[in-house]
Amino acid sequence: MSEEINHDRRRFLGTVAMTFAATQFGMIGSPEAQTSKASLPAIKPGTNTSFGPLKQIDAGVLSVGYAEAGPVNGPPVILLHGWPYDIYSFVDVAPLLASAGYRVIVPYVRGYGTTRFLSSETFRNGQPSAVALDTIAFMDALKIKTAILAGFDWGARTANIIGALWPERCQAMVSVSGYLIGSQAAGRVPLPPKAELQWWYQYYFATERGLAGYEKYRHDFAKLIWQLASPKWNFDDATFDRSAASFENPDHAQIVIHNYRWRLGIVDGETRYDDLEKRLAAGPVITVPTITMEGDANGAAHPDPSSYAKKFSGKYSHRTINGGIGHNLPQEAPKAFADAIVEVDGY
Repeated sequence: MSEEINHDRRRFLGTVAMTFAATQFGMIGSPEAQTSKASLPAIKPGTNTSFGPLKQIDAGVLSVGYAEAGPVNGPPVILLHGWPYDIYSFVDVAPLLASAGYRVIVPYVRGYGTTRFLSSETFRNGQPSAVALDTIAFMDALKIKTAILAGFDWGARTANIIGALWPERCQAMVSVSGYLIGSQAAGRVPLPPKAELQWWYQYYFATERGLAGYEKYRHDFAKLIWQLASPKWNFDDATFDRSAASFENPDHAQIVIHNYRWRLGIVDGETRYDDLEKRLAAGPVITVPTITMEGDANGAAHPDPSSYAKKFSGKYSHRTINGGIGHNLPQEAPKAFADAIVEVDGY
């Protein structure tokens, strides 16, 4: 009954608040200012260029920097970015969801932006289970019991892990490129040469020259990845530079390099995550309601949707977004991404 009332409020009052919330991104809206997916407005990608004032909170081993929009008592949605991107991948998604009455929270991953380790002694670990537990700790710090999780790249993997291991914390999920849970054993399996070519940067990162090169040229390196992963996205310098500033985090290179070296099985993680990694290596089925998405021009390595559909046992659907949409789907097609979040909320 309460869910039906909630959706009625979205349909009735959402349109009134929509334009205001989109233009006043940092403002807090009315809890009744909610709308159905059909009334989310069209938006030109790149319309928004900033968030409201960023916030900071201690969570687990980190002080996490994050953006927030929408009513504080709205249904929480946590948007998770990947590499080499940052919270600005969601700069157009967040106001759309805020206008629909959601509490939208966009944290910087460890090694990005204003997120910092609380102790200089903490191992700069990039393994997937550690990154996923950062989100759990972040939710705990904000006293959020459950949320819709949505992301791409590393962020989609984090959402997948939480949905698989802690489904009580994940109300529903939107995952770009589908099921991304893997293991070190899988990372050691050779692929056909053409597929291996797409992972060239992992092998570069496996060398000390790669570490030094990424430290020295991280700006140019990230820009090249953007171009290769989204070959039809004509982003401008200002758009890239906004995100590139987050790569100046003092732990960025260490986290990125450790993540990719761990995946190849050439460095160890932390033993306290061994049990989690063992469970993930089994390829657990995800039971929470899920929409997976893919851009029609994703230049990054990604699985075919048919290969992972059976990994989702709850209510599930897939969306391929046309129009030259690449790897950074939320920033390239923000309305489609926001629509999927509102839709999966109703599953």
